[in-house]
Amino acid sequence: MVNRLPVEAFLNQAGPLIDVRSPAEFEQGHLIGSINLPLFSDAERAEVGTTYKALGRQEAVRQGLRLVGPRLAQLGDGLLAQGAGANAGALRLLCWRGGMRSASVGWLAGSLDLPVVLLEGGYKAFRRWVLERFEQSWPLRVLGGRTGSGKTELLLALAGRGVAVVDLEGLAQHRGSSFGGLGRPPQPSSEHFENLLATELHSQRGASEIWLEAESAQVGRCRIPGALWRQMGQAPVLAIERPLKNRLQRLVADYGQQEQAGLEQATLRIAKRLGPQRTAAALEALSVQDWTGACLQMLDYYDRCYDRELSRSEGLAAGGPRRLDLGSADADACAERLLREGLVEDRCLGS
Repeated sequence: MVNRLPVEAFLNQAGPLIDVRSPAEFEQGHLIGSINLPLFSDAERAEVGTTYKALGRQEAVRQGLRLVGPRLAQLGDGLLAQGAGANAGALRLLCWRGGMRSASVGWLAGSLDLPVVLLEGGYKAFRRWVLERFEQSWPLRVLGGRTGSGKTELLLALAGRGVAVVDLEGLAQHRGSSFGGLGRPPQPSSEHFENLLATELHSQRGASEIWLEAESAQVGRCRIPGALWRQMGQAPVLAIERPLKNRLQRLVADYGQQEQAGLEQATLRIAKRLGPQRTAAALEALSVQDWTGACLQMLDYYDRCYDRELSRSEGLAAGGPRRLDLGSADADACAERLLREGLVEDRCLGS
């Protein structure tokens, strides 16, 4: 009989992680580190589902057998490839509810003498686990700062020095503004963003503080779960400050190499909030590749947005935000300063 494990035991088990759901299901969201070895294509899954509703379980199973039968050898080869190597560990298999699809592939793996464990309750159980992570209390700390302050670079420099950090923008593949998707890979679905975020938080459990960047409730199309967002609003804030010239230089370095058409479209998306004069001035600057001039026009809008959000945080976070002028120092120097002055804790000091 194939062994079934609950979510955390399944995640902690060594071995290749194989999701046998259809490609569309996998694309919508999956366990981090899993590979997709689908039992059915998207069309085949729909066909089996229709048969189940119309004719019942037995006919659906027969239809599934007819569809999968010719591909059993190919599926077996895929399982053998994943299980190759002396230290591969048991194959960890899952489907939507931990039912027939994963059990069927588990049977095939067993026939090939491959050790197998199944996720009890399947991906559906994993999703419940994900949502439960956001209801937990986390020792959050928020790094604030106006657009162009280098918050993400500083967080990554801190992470490299042992500080517990969750990079929201990295997980969402978006920098958070109208321009935030330029030059980035496609964003994950909101569901998969939650999967990534919950897994990352779980990996930081035990830390005395976990640092995140101050963000709006939505990072591009990825929404921060409400329970976590409320915790962020109540967390202590460290607001870093940089000279305007330094901020402009960083923004030009980040966005100056992007295609002009993309920059213009991103500007037009916030035209109503910029106002007609600033929009026209920004577009004119872009047309002559005056990246600094274009950024300057838009910083007024983004600074007002940031200040408004920060003022709301002051009413929630005990004592309001602590402000720190970092001048023009680079991220590594700033990270060393924060650690030296005890403004952040690494895992060793915090444990």
